[in-house]
Amino acid sequence: MSYVLVLYYSRHGAVAKMSHQIARGIEETADIEARVRTVPAVSTVCEAIEDTIPEQGSPYATVDDLRECSGLALGSPTRFGNMAAPLKYFLDGTSELWLSGALIGKPAAVFTSSTSIHGGQESTLLSMMLPLLHHGMVVLGIPYNEPDLMRSTSGGTPYGASHVAGSEHRPLTDEEKRLCMALGRRLGRTALKLDAVGEFGSGPR
Repeated sequence: MSYVLVLYYSRHGAVAKMSHQIARGIEETADIEARVRTVPAVSTVCEAIEDTIPEQGSPYATVDDLRECSGLALGSPTRFGNMAAPLKYFLDGTSELWLSGALIGKPAAVFTSSTSIHGGQESTLLSMMLPLLHHGMVVLGIPYNEPDLMRSTSGGTPYGASHVAGSEHRPLTDEEKRLCMALGRRLGRTALKLDAVGEFGSGPR
């Protein structure tokens, strides 16, 4: 069965919770499933050696998970208005996919969480879009026909799903959950449609 890869890094758990809401939205579409994966932390001193399977949470992603997906949801907490280093480290290692054009034409979406409502959510989402555009992916956002996008007083942007965690690590609001699911739904439906017409890939450059 075709799958959408939900790939994220999460420090305190908020982005991980968002990933599962997005996965629920993806799997509302028949004939496509969500594959939820994370990336290991990186050391400030040297590259850390991690077990292949983490002690808890989602399994670690491989380049093959990315190569074979029909779509991608990419999630990270904000780090001074940018994606977190572990996620960028993983993406920096995908040159072989860029060289082969393996991701060209596949749909992608992004999501994030920040401590404050003005904590750099939108610039973080935009930073995650940059490598996706270089890979030739079709980037999706959340359209304004989603009522929660106008009503939300917490997270939610047209660039992708978001959550305001606060310093006390607040749970996702109902609006944030619905927007995560809406983004997943749109991504799953788009992936299935593009998969059906064979829009993916371009072969060697």
